[in-house]
Amino acid sequence: MLSNYRDIIKAPIITEKSANIAANEKTYVFKVDVKANKSQIKDAIEKIFNVKVEKVNTVNVHAKKKRVGRYTGMTNKYKKAIVTLANGNKIDF
Repeated sequence: MLSNYRDIIKAPIITEKSANIAANEKTYVFKVDVKANKSQIKDAIEKIFNVKVEKVNTVNVHAKKKRVGRYTGMTNKYKKAIVTLANGNKIDF
């Protein structure tokens, strides 16, 4: 069980694609714990950033094969949360 809100929300994802999603200043993308569900993510965002969350969509990002020289391995898997805030709320990074 995830006890702390900071254990659920790992980091914001700041890429060109997430910037296009966040263009309306209402939607943000976060890297979250793989075991977290939507209601836990919603509670964590509301407590950490003091905003009202309207909707949470999640995407499981699977591990990919990577190679460095003759060594092969896998990247880490993670869960991505796309959080939509209620009107009038904003998160500053």
